[in-house]
Amino acid sequence: MLKIAVIGAGAISSAHLEAYRTFGERCKVVAICDSYTDKARARLEQFQLEGVKIVADYKELLGEDIDLVSVCTPPYTHAPIAVDLLNDGKHVLVEKPMASSLQECDQMNEAARRSGKILSIVAQNRFKTPMMKLKSVVDSGLMGPIVHAQVDSFWWRGHSYYDLWWRGTWEKEGGGCTLNHAVHHIDALLWMMGQPSEVQAFMTNTSHDNAEVEDLSMAMLRFPQGALGIVTSSVVHHGEEQQLIFQGKQARVSVPWKMKASISRQNGFPIANEELEQQLQKLYEGLPEVEYIGHLGQIDNVLTAIETGAPVLIDGISGRSTLEFITAVYKSASTGEKVVLPLAENDPFYTREGLMANTPRFYEKTASVENFKEAAITTGSSLENKA
Repeated sequence: MLKIAVIGAGAISSAHLEAYRTFGERCKVVAICDSYTDKARARLEQFQLEGVKIVADYKELLGEDIDLVSVCTPPYTHAPIAVDLLNDGKHVLVEKPMASSLQECDQMNEAARRSGKILSIVAQNRFKTPMMKLKSVVDSGLMGPIVHAQVDSFWWRGHSYYDLWWRGTWEKEGGGCTLNHAVHHIDALLWMMGQPSEVQAFMTNTSHDNAEVEDLSMAMLRFPQGALGIVTSSVVHHGEEQQLIFQGKQARVSVPWKMKASISRQNGFPIANEELEQQLQKLYEGLPEVEYIGHLGQIDNVLTAIETGAPVLIDGISGRSTLEFITAVYKSASTGEKVVLPLAENDPFYTREGLMANTPRFYEKTASVENFKEAAITTGSSLENKA
């Protein structure tokens, strides 16, 4: 029976606690930490947990008999907490984004390497049937080499969203929609395609004058094999219609699932390649459903890795790759220059201090709410087709 602790009792902690409750035969929550201990107590009541220790400082958990810790705190705290926990011999699951700088990612990965413990970064969209199936279809090669990738990471957040005390600043949140919303879709893009070699980006703040950070960005990408791509990150898109589209030489596929294949008429105009479309559809329909969806799937993956020694699907190296891409977007959008990847350790944007010194402040943060009374949140599209 694995012993679990959760650090941070905010809204996203509910997804972790629900998953641990689902796998109650394999694990037990023994501690919840939050500087607002009343929030931790509220989680105990919500999930009817008994015999759980409540602490205000995660350092009180160091030295305790705990196997796995979920870190659900603001991004700027991820690195010091994770490093301390890994050094203490605990496995760690960190909410997205991995950290607020590449330097912090490297510190976390080094601690994981040194301790031999698991470091996994939350990217729950991989654990959804449409995304898993799309990955298999892309990997099959049926659609030919990818020539273009399109990511629409469309979200909508009201003005008051950035009133929460840690949101909307480069220092504490580490960025805006590119870092804290599009991170899910960027992770999926890199999982499918690998890291681009060049990034040219723009960003702005159109609708949230209580935040320093961007609420809209666009990035143009060049991949080493010659493919191009575009990533739009937004919290100003009504409807939150999110999609990833991959155009291959032979066919296009996407999530939500849509597929089209073309062959050429004598004059070069397209007609449907019905045979290939049937092959792609048969492949997609024949792939298995994901047993555990979202956070449930990722926490099952981490628990299984601890129990069996198998690798996790999303480790600290993968988490760092996603943050490197996002850092390249911020560097390009801030400097107006094309950015070539990988970024070096002497890059001005490698550290959190460098990022803060070189990124624009669109507006001054004008409000600081400790906690919202309303706890309900949304976590984006199911990635399923909608009627």
